[in-house]
Amino acid sequence: MLLLDTASLYFRAFFGVPEIKAEDGTPVNAVRGLLEFISRLVNDYSPTDLVCCWDNDWRPQWRVDLIPSYKSHRVVEEVETAPDVEEVPDPLQVQVPIIREVLAAAGICVIGADGYEADDVIGTLATGAGMPVDVVTGDRDLFQLVDDTAGVRILYPTRGVGDPDLVDERWVLAKYGISAAQYADFATMRGDSSDGLPGVKGVGDKTAAKLLDQFGDLEGIIAAVADPTTSLTKSQRQRFIDAVDYLAVAPKVVAVARDLPLDRSRTTLPSAPADPTRLYELAATYNLTSPVARLEAALARV
Repeated sequence: MLLLDTASLYFRAFFGVPEIKAEDGTPVNAVRGLLEFISRLVNDYSPTDLVCCWDNDWRPQWRVDLIPSYKSHRVVEEVETAPDVEEVPDPLQVQVPIIREVLAAAGICVIGADGYEADDVIGTLATGAGMPVDVVTGDRDLFQLVDDTAGVRILYPTRGVGDPDLVDERWVLAKYGISAAQYADFATMRGDSSDGLPGVKGVGDKTAAKLLDQFGDLEGIIAAVADPTTSLTKSQRQRFIDAVDYLAVAPKVVAVARDLPLDRSRTTLPSAPADPTRLYELAATYNLTSPVARLEAALARV
């Protein structure tokens, strides 16, 4: 099964593919790039199942309630009755509905969950999938899902999607000096300015990894802070004391959901478009003839 972090990929396509427009002037580089990514992935990995995982809510209120700074720097407009409006370049924003239409006509499964991010959809679908799972994402937070025993790994794009880093447990250990099972605690301590997570001040990658090696997990580190006989330095101990409020809520924010009630019945990758007439209409309207043809050829190989 291939699980795509769809927004991560269409953002990558938008910024990586030169500007291309439809006849009416609509920009379509993100649409074309995403279709090319999907075709390449299908050809390279021959999945039986593929899901474009969707951000129904890119900044869930329950995460904001726990950490108000969560993704706050990306908010253009706060909305009481719907997800906040994210800062997205206008030429990309107009392409998102086209992406949804093209995926529907192609018959490619799209799954989102109200009140949750695509990460949570990915976490749920990857858990208990009953088959090997490759997650395609540029988001390091999803390294927490890596599990050699369950056959879950991350395809982490470096340039496009043609030659990604294959992130398994050995890769995580070599890169960060921790196990994949420790990654969520590692990320909690390190923090992430791109998500508005402050982390524990003064604790970076090396210190976080060293502490996890010594005490096993975040719970063990917090217990060590409370125990004056442990080997923590005075400054390390104080840093965690100062971060006590953050550490009380951050693990829940960082951890991806794994138990959402999702419909798993539609994940099989089709061998032909679900609505070829509509797909060809969209291709003609939005200058997508070549990428649609390549996608159709890739599906036919399934």
